[in-house]
Amino acid sequence: MLAEDPSVAEQGITVVCRERGLVLYGEVESPHRREQILRRVAERFPDVPITSDIGVTRTQPPSQVEELP
Repeated sequence: MLAEDPSVAEQGITVVCRERGLVLYGEVESPHRREQILRRVAERFPDVPITSDIGVTRTQPPSQVEELP
């Protein structure tokens, strides 16, 4: 559903069905994107508890230069 929905088109999220609901795992580029995904899943499964283990990856370049010894 997440990969085929044009408003989401997210392939990097794994959804696992547990006894107490759905658990979403993966990485996205922003907190807004994570909320968008959670909202779409909640709309599709309104009576199922949803737990998010979706992390946010840094998409901006580093602010400091890494100096190697």
